[in-house]
Amino acid sequence: MIRVGIVTLTLISALVAAVAAAGISAYWLFAALPLTFLGLLGAWDLLQTRHSVLRNYPVLGHARFLLERIRPELQQYFIERNYDGRPFDRDVRSIVYERAKGTDAEEPYGTERDVYQSGYEFLVPSMAPCAVPRTPPRVRIGGPDCARPYGMALLNVSAMSFGSVSANAILALNRGAAAGGFAHDTGEGGVSEYHLRPGGDLIWEIGTGYFGCRTEEGDFDAAAFADKAAHDHVKCVSLKLSQGAKPGIGGVLPGAKVNAEIARARGVPEGRTVVSPPYHRVFSTPRELVHFIVRMRELSGGKPTGFKLCVGSRQQFLAVCKAMLAEGATPDFIVVDGAEGGTGAAPLEFADHVGTPLTEGLLTVHNALVGVGLRDRVKIGASGKIATGIDLVKRMVQGADYGNAARAMMFAVGCIQAQRCHTNTCPTGVTTQDPRRARALDVSDKTLRVQRFQEATVASALQIMASMGVTDPAQLRPHMLRRRIDPCTDHSYDTLYEWLAPGQLLAEPPVSWAADWRAADPDRFTV
Repeated sequence: MIRVGIVTLTLISALVAAVAAAGISAYWLFAALPLTFLGLLGAWDLLQTRHSVLRNYPVLGHARFLLERIRPELQQYFIERNYDGRPFDRDVRSIVYERAKGTDAEEPYGTERDVYQSGYEFLVPSMAPCAVPRTPPRVRIGGPDCARPYGMALLNVSAMSFGSVSANAILALNRGAAAGGFAHDTGEGGVSEYHLRPGGDLIWEIGTGYFGCRTEEGDFDAAAFADKAAHDHVKCVSLKLSQGAKPGIGGVLPGAKVNAEIARARGVPEGRTVVSPPYHRVFSTPRELVHFIVRMRELSGGKPTGFKLCVGSRQQFLAVCKAMLAEGATPDFIVVDGAEGGTGAAPLEFADHVGTPLTEGLLTVHNALVGVGLRDRVKIGASGKIATGIDLVKRMVQGADYGNAARAMMFAVGCIQAQRCHTNTCPTGVTTQDPRRARALDVSDKTLRVQRFQEATVASALQIMASMGVTDPAQLRPHMLRRRIDPCTDHSYDTLYEWLAPGQLLAEPPVSWAADWRAADPDRFTV
């Protein structure tokens, strides 16, 4: 390979210069010494396994780490932004990297955020904190119609397809999930050998392309679905209605990227461009959606089955709730994907302006299910820039039972946000199908990092809850999260937002929900 050849040539040149210095002139040392240093450094970079950038870019890759060391002077140029557009007081990537490397530590001098700024949110500590639970709680996924419930971890790997990320990245994520006892969502690209080989628990996501269970015409293949869903590693099945990055449109995988392995996982022809439609063929009404969820659960042998969506019209979601009531059937879980989330490539207009942010999406789904008396049958997952323990606790206050992380998990396997995913030239081997680049991602090292990150983040969430006097997520309440309105005023979530009582929509809908509830039709998705 080119980089190996360059390093080898540098070492040979250093040897020649050293011989010349010994036999011709000592001035050759000015060439021999730098060449020796660069050659040895390049060789070390190629052989080490901790940093994918250095494996792909020996010597040159050290410039990135130099910038990290002088980050206090450059931080404003590289600052991250959180879900509502305000700057993070700590670089979230640094938190993830440190936890993944097992070097997470406390920092002095308090927060860097203006705590009196409008929009600042904070959790309420208790004067009587609790002991941190020794064993993280798990969430039981499975309603009354589920024959094989699953214990979901508080934080799991969110949807990222094989094809969008490399085989080595999938292996590291799944091995980390297996080692840490959490779940790995396959994304809509099908179940590949890299998902199955490590033995981690899988949530098989089925999108509009029905990859892995499709006919040649692109329709749903029930027999193929039943065969793959029966695999022991598949613990849950998730139907993707939409995703936060680009709700309402499908994806395109260019034919040049559809190699034999990807074609086999997706059940499509090799070398041919693959298009995911923007809509599903198997249903067109809320009632048909509920019927299909029931059918998927039956075909899977009774495994937990649900759907994922980026919330749009509240009226349409209420129509699905009415369909659940009418049919006496519910999904076992619903994953709410925030419009601010999504690691997949998307048109900028969609990423910035289409879809409901995660806070409002969670509140809509949670309150709708409570209002129709079905919340105890359906668990809610949250996905959208969840990277820290604070993120996880806040989302559970807002109505979620557990969380999924994609971007943070990519950081854990080495992503540096070079934003070259769509070019197939990812410098860390995370989002490329180029085998020369992907080999730089050392699976063993990144497996441990994924496990460490998930474990440390859940531990952080439990420690935060304990400081609030809570030992279980079910004890979290809206009044425990507050938002500053102006420099002199803050309100808790129980007063900022409306929270429905169990069955309230069936008995007497509040004025703010009444019009949407009346217009919701279980037999059509009205706009």
